[in-house]
Amino acid sequence: MTNPSEDPTTKYFSAGFPRQEQDQPGLTAATEPRPDHGENTYEGSGKLTGRRALITGGDSGIGRAVAIAYAREGADVAISYLAEEQEDAEDTAALVRAAGRTALLLPGDIREEGHCISIVNETVATLGGLDILVLNAAYQENRDGLENLSTKEFDRVFKTNLYATLWIARTAVPHLAPGSSIISTSSIQASSPSPQLIDYAMTKAALVAFTQALAQQLGSTGVRVNAVAPGPIWTPLIPATSWPDTLPTFGQDTPLGRAGQPAELASAYVFLASPEASYISGAVVPVTGGRGF
Repeated sequence: MTNPSEDPTTKYFSAGFPRQEQDQPGLTAATEPRPDHGENTYEGSGKLTGRRALITGGDSGIGRAVAIAYAREGADVAISYLAEEQEDAEDTAALVRAAGRTALLLPGDIREEGHCISIVNETVATLGGLDILVLNAAYQENRDGLENLSTKEFDRVFKTNLYATLWIARTAVPHLAPGSSIISTSSIQASSPSPQLIDYAMTKAALVAFTQALAQQLGSTGVRVNAVAPGPIWTPLIPATSWPDTLPTFGQDTPLGRAGQPAELASAYVFLASPEASYISGAVVPVTGGRGF
């Protein structure tokens, strides 16, 4: 007999989300209902024992789910986040430490090149090296027409989503030994862009090219490069995107009929970082509730 909890259409919250708004970057405590990061469900099995990981945007949402999973799989975790997200970062660090692993908190703005360099160097110095780099932090905002997209906002999206990716990866590569992994967070927006997220979608498409090109460049060194492409996932970034009227139907256009939860992505990041994925590089893994990528 099938366990009803295994039905992916009803496993998580499937009704519409209540209208709500937050200022960027969005905080977990103000997000209703609270996202599931796997706090009570993820069970590790030693897949990443002894590894050292740096996760940008690791304080909440997908990044928190990955941090929890990595720690429970045996990895020490460094978390990069904005200073405004300190409370979320502290909560994530507590979960990492509860798993018996080291948590390193790295507050600051990755739109600054110097900060991007420093978080890599501090991770290496504190954790004794770097084996897994998860380039997850991103910024998005609702756009009501290209003619209203300011250069300042465009610059914020590209600095956060792309410039930081380049600066952090460039600094990290010399520290990565054979068997290491770089994993970026792309999006279904890379292949099925929404007009309201035109600049965000541009950056997520660029991350696919970045992943595939860097995989070729680093292949001979034994460093693998992959990406995860989420669909609609319920994180604090969603109510902070200035589209409260869309929340009652957010994610319901997927074949599974609902938005995903951060916990549902963690295993993809674990797999791509693990030895089981040793022949996977240059791949983009969609986690989209059935929407094509």
